[in-house]
Amino acid sequence: MCGKSGRYGRPMADSSFDIVSKIDRMELDNALNQASREVSTRFDFKDTGVKIELSGERILVEAETEERAKAALEVLKEKMIKRGVSLKHLEIKEPEQSGKLFKIFCPIKEGISTENAKKITKLLKDEAPKSIKAQIQGDAVRVSSKSKDDLQSVIALVKAAKLDFAIQFTNYR
Repeated sequence: MCGKSGRYGRPMADSSFDIVSKIDRMELDNALNQASREVSTRFDFKDTGVKIELSGERILVEAETEERAKAALEVLKEKMIKRGVSLKHLEIKEPEQSGKLFKIFCPIKEGISTENAKKITKLLKDEAPKSIKAQIQGDAVRVSSKSKDDLQSVIALVKAAKLDFAIQFTNYR
């Protein structure tokens, strides 16, 4: 009967959401599998020792020449984009020669660092509607307000900010 209506003099509950940086592991796996399958069947990758694999918290791209390693990495990037996995989750290192092979290590970046969380909260403090409250909670930023319209404007504002890390919006309440 009274829920969020604000009747009977009760304050209306705040709405909120979290700004996070999480990679969709299923889609990443799918992109890796598709890229591996493509490089194993493409003529220009025949007999070049190309390998793309997930190793712990990083992706390893390996080939007998630097050019083939870079080309295989491009195939992986293409598959990630098609599957909706942001390339901002990868920190792509320069190719390293290891014996006869060239290896490209790509650590996976997840979570919002304290420094990046501070950037987001500063942006919201400077540019978002005044009713917005932003709190850093571990590797996420919780944004709350009484106005759902204000929360929508925050999502638009954060999406428009050219951040150098991937973000998602979760736990919308």
